[in-house]
Amino acid sequence: MAGKTSWIKLFHNEMARDLINFDSYSDFTNEGGIEAVAVSVESILPDDLLERILSCLPIASIFRAGSVCKRWHDIVSSRSFLWNFSHVKSHKPWYFMFTSSDEPIGHAYDPVLRKWYAIDLPCIDKLNWFIASSRGLVCFMDNDSRSELHVCNPITKYSVKLPEPSGSKFSDYSALAISANRVSHNYTISVVKSKQVPGNFFQWDISIHIYDSETNTWATSLTEVLLEWRGGDESVICDGVLYFLLYSTGGGMSDHRHGLVTYNISNRSSHGLLIKSFIPAPCSLTCGRLMNLKQKLVMVGGIGKQDRPDIIKGIGIWILCGKEWQEIARMPHKFFQGFGELDDVFSSCGTDDLIYIHSYGAPALLIFDMNVKQWRWSQKCPVTKRFPLQLFTGFCFEPRLEINP
Repeated sequence: MAGKTSWIKLFHNEMARDLINFDSYSDFTNEGGIEAVAVSVESILPDDLLERILSCLPIASIFRAGSVCKRWHDIVSSRSFLWNFSHVKSHKPWYFMFTSSDEPIGHAYDPVLRKWYAIDLPCIDKLNWFIASSRGLVCFMDNDSRSELHVCNPITKYSVKLPEPSGSKFSDYSALAISANRVSHNYTISVVKSKQVPGNFFQWDISIHIYDSETNTWATSLTEVLLEWRGGDESVICDGVLYFLLYSTGGGMSDHRHGLVTYNISNRSSHGLLIKSFIPAPCSLTCGRLMNLKQKLVMVGGIGKQDRPDIIKGIGIWILCGKEWQEIARMPHKFFQGFGELDDVFSSCGTDDLIYIHSYGAPALLIFDMNVKQWRWSQKCPVTKRFPLQLFTGFCFEPRLEINP
């Protein structure tokens, strides 16, 4: 990345300034006048115990730890360290924000150390890609052809290109989702394609395509025609079930512009017609963003005005309990105002316990912690808006070392 320091090199530079030399301690004299020597705690720890301790560090600190000395470097580079690291239940998700309108470059935010790092993404060479993530893996699908897909680990930079999905390449709308297994590291990818029936705006062909990394194959699991509803670009996989949003085409008498349908990937069943699994949105929404938080379906949505449902008046967070939406939180007005002029659509994603929200028109990033029900702003992004029409997009991912596609 021209003119910028990579995040790994940045850590090494910081280490040169901030590290304490654990191997050199000055002699001191105790009260009885007996000379004693300070002993570094880490020098008396066996490798396996030190390994377990280091594996609990934030991932950025692990890279710093590898620069302390040869012993620590060998430990964090070992296979047994990755095994210990894999048993750390979760690492707070990072948020990658694209900061250029021309190139797929940007910065990733670490909510633990509250720092931004410049990161180069593998695989992609332009901005208009569909993006989904799960357990350290990120899937990219080219928006132009919608047939070129890559899966990568943004931390290790390892990536693979997938075979082309089955079915028609062209669709009016596509929704991408990925679900990775933390134990086996196998993963499933779904692409929901929505295409208007020629000559009929109210009828839409819906098809679901599933990729299995274990067999390296695609299968078209379902094709169906929906009336007065179409698919979009929002989907997520939770506990073996695919959820995706539907959008009203205006032909019926529905009070809501959005709805949700489900498809069971585990047994490749929708229990009949997709529309039978329909769950209406909790209120009139300007947009909805779906995410998997600890295998629970969560939606962040823009709440529309009663008399003007296309005008946003606030942002809410809901969790799906059975077939009912339960409101978890509503963004306080001071944070809503903090975005300045917020469009009716915005970017939001999350995993583990954190939800990220930001406007496409500015780099301000808001975080909601589901555990403590707390809103807070991130540290200021190092990139500022350079021209009025500059857009900012992004995605979150769990930083992991042990999983590769």
